[in-house]
Amino acid sequence: MSTSGGVGYAHASVGAADRTALIDTARVNIAGMIHGRFQPFHNGHLEYLRGAAARSDVVFVGITNPDPHRVREEPSDPLRHLPVSNPFTYVERLLMVTAVAADEEIAAHVIPFPVNEPELWPAYVPPGVTQYLRLFSDWGGTKLERMREAGYEVVVLDEGADKEISGAEVRAALRSGGDWESLVPPGVARVIRSLQRGREAARPRSGPVEGVWGNREVPPEV
Repeated sequence: MSTSGGVGYAHASVGAADRTALIDTARVNIAGMIHGRFQPFHNGHLEYLRGAAARSDVVFVGITNPDPHRVREEPSDPLRHLPVSNPFTYVERLLMVTAVAADEEIAAHVIPFPVNEPELWPAYVPPGVTQYLRLFSDWGGTKLERMREAGYEVVVLDEGADKEISGAEVRAALRSGGDWESLVPPGVARVIRSLQRGREAARPRSGPVEGVWGNREVPPEV
């Protein structure tokens, strides 16, 4: 099944047999949405995507912090605005999500989602979507309140579950040369490997490359 970066609707078949049992036959939404920074997209995000796809005909995937010049500090998540917490560009993250959706046979539309600016959401988010959330922190509670105030139906997935993996963990493994590939879906690994090859090819001609492959000092705790 094809995936798209556009914002038009498309009918989706969930496809994978291991997700069929997750479908709530009492209520299937036409369009659902998940969101995240996806720095990078990891296995926890994959479960999030699968949960929304099992309940929706089509999934919109909102990439937050799409524009580094418009990122704002959030008191309930004080590290999320830092450059070291956002090494991948919007396009690099779009490629990750698109690759995963294709592998999973999920019809997904990838869109920018300026989570810090609710007044802009109508310009990006189609009306009538159900917003799916996973709540692991105070920041999740902040987003839940904002989405309800904006009038969206919000469904909390995996309520009460503990967070098993974080983007910070994956970024640390990438920096240290650890086993980062086991923490991300195969499609994401392919994208990151391609970026690594591009970095190596570009460096002799243009010097250090921006993004996760930049020449920044990265604090060990991020």
